[in-house]
Amino acid sequence: MKKMEAFPYINRELSWLDFNLRVLEEAYEKENPVLERFKFLGITASNLDEFFMVRVAGVREQVRSGYKGRDCAGLTPSAQLELLTQKIHAFVDRQYSCLSRSLIPLLRQNGIFLLRPDELNPEQRDYVEDYFRSVLFPVLTPLAVDRSRPFPLLLNKSLNLALRLRQGKDTAFAVVQVPAILPRLVELPSLSGRAFIMQENILLLHLDALFEQHDIAASAAFRVTRNGDLAIDEEAEDLLLEIQESIKKRRRGRPVRLEMSRRCDSELRDFLIEMLDVREKDIYEVSGPLDLTFCLKLSSLDDRLRLPPVTPVPAADFVGSDNMFESIRLRDRFVHHPYESFDCVADFVRAAAEDPAVLAIKQTLYRVSGHSPIVAALIRAAENGKQVTVLVELKARFDEENNIHWALKLEEAGCHVIYGLAGLKTHCKILLVVRKEEDGLRRYLHLGTGNYNDSTARQYTDMGLFTCRESFGADASSLFNVLTGYSRPPLYQRLVAAPEGMRDFFYRRIDREIENARQGLPSGIFAKVNSLVDPGIIERLYAASGAGVPVTLVVRGICCLIAGVPGVSETIRVISIVGQLLEHSRIYRFENGGKPCLYLGSADWMPRNLDRRVELLFPVEEDHIRARVEEAVQLLLEDTVNAREQLPDGSYHMQDGRGRPSLNSQRELSRRAVENYERAENAQWEENGLRPQNRPLPPEESE
Repeated sequence: MKKMEAFPYINRELSWLDFNLRVLEEAYEKENPVLERFKFLGITASNLDEFFMVRVAGVREQVRSGYKGRDCAGLTPSAQLELLTQKIHAFVDRQYSCLSRSLIPLLRQNGIFLLRPDELNPEQRDYVEDYFRSVLFPVLTPLAVDRSRPFPLLLNKSLNLALRLRQGKDTAFAVVQVPAILPRLVELPSLSGRAFIMQENILLLHLDALFEQHDIAASAAFRVTRNGDLAIDEEAEDLLLEIQESIKKRRRGRPVRLEMSRRCDSELRDFLIEMLDVREKDIYEVSGPLDLTFCLKLSSLDDRLRLPPVTPVPAADFVGSDNMFESIRLRDRFVHHPYESFDCVADFVRAAAEDPAVLAIKQTLYRVSGHSPIVAALIRAAENGKQVTVLVELKARFDEENNIHWALKLEEAGCHVIYGLAGLKTHCKILLVVRKEEDGLRRYLHLGTGNYNDSTARQYTDMGLFTCRESFGADASSLFNVLTGYSRPPLYQRLVAAPEGMRDFFYRRIDREIENARQGLPSGIFAKVNSLVDPGIIERLYAASGAGVPVTLVVRGICCLIAGVPGVSETIRVISIVGQLLEHSRIYRFENGGKPCLYLGSADWMPRNLDRRVELLFPVEEDHIRARVEEAVQLLLEDTVNAREQLPDGSYHMQDGRGRPSLNSQRELSRRAVENYERAENAQWEENGLRPQNRPLPPEESE
């Protein structure tokens, strides 16, 4: 393929900020209930924290080291940092405008009040006084700052108060950390509705009790965000110990952002800048409460002021199944989360743990919940004498501590635990069960697009396949031999793996579509990913557009490609779905001259996924599963509620719904999952000679 000299490319970090802006638009969306809007505002704050800790910190380190290289968008690190700073300041202004002008007034209209100290009535003041004395005061540690007591090492993202004190003519400074162990929102007695006050405001009302020998000249809330990207020596003798030590370093990383109250006086401001060694441009002064992640907690106050939850139904493919292994032997089975419950995945591991015929279980774990039923089932399997091998990826960013905890628990139970591979993250989602049957050993597989996490499976859209096809099983065994031993990467029969072969696979597939288009054969490319960053993939997609190949991309987050550019990407369409659920599944479809190929997998189109991670793609071959996946894709493309389309200038606008019925793809997929379940259940009853009428669904799972 002829190499393009240069091509349109949006800087990765700037594209991410545009994605977070799309999330913020959901907080502004008047059609969303008020607490749903608070949820989206909290998500933007949580997203921004991680962005500073990893991406902004990384660019800052490049600038600090004097690196002058340019990215694919032609930007040096210093130019990136300047643009990022401008966009983030504007973004933060929009966050607080949304909070103060839209959400808090609307919250009051719905009987929920976030009160300032000057808004408390006498009864509430007495309650706050008692709360301070009995709950808050015992856990506070005021820290003076002087020649004998240096400025404290403040935890990453902790909320603090800075104080300027006077004693006669002398000036002193002090810091008080707002205890994270206590609730940020404190509910107050109220005659109407529900009233709350922020914990830091209670503290501000009672600072005199902490510094009785000083006058408080000024006080202000502040918060520090530190570099949180771990530098891990993967050649260390004990990787687990190395990561534990690196986690400690994260807590005292270099500050990359200082948030402070806008009413902070100049002396206090200068004191914080000097102590924390931050640039003026790294200071974010706000009129309102710091750390808007509290909005996530607030959003759970009243379900009536949220969108109705998407309640998972049992997977239609397993209705009437008394034995999962028998069901999978009959045909491949499919599940679509969260429309269909994650329980079938956990049940699969539980069944394997208890089945005397099961000899071995092998699984990869990237992120799991705090009370994981998967891990509990694996432990049970080991206790039952099964050979259990688990690859726990200790380098899963911000889940390292949780994964270390589970890895040690699994080891204690007798599981063989692998801590990932040097230089690679193991990101693939695969579960292999080896079972002894009458005709010999049979391998059962679950392959997925998302983590084995029952918690996120309620909010993330993901797809999974259960199969016992021999070719899939042989590939799975070969993969685990690579992960656990010194085997050479094999030539897989059905699976496509990174980092050895996935990039070449995608290149070949795209090139084939280009060739088909040139020969007048049916051609087309569809991809649904979380992020599209990889320059090599983007270059080939532009080449496909130049050959007339229709390319449709559903990219939730970062998209460095620009659609609709004359002469470059005229046949490319990019859609971003941002809604109640987080779109997480990865789907790839190639028209293949009229014989479409459909794949699901764990990998996005990013250099890290294709070159520095263990990832898997797996083909969807059975017609009934292909139909389910194609149906989901079609609904995403017809969405008029959650979908935004990219314009040739790189911006996004809501899909034009004029002349089309309103369609929320996520709600429609939920409705169809219920239909599929009812249809499968009715068929099961009729098979047994019964005809249920309007049989109710199982009770909703508790939140």
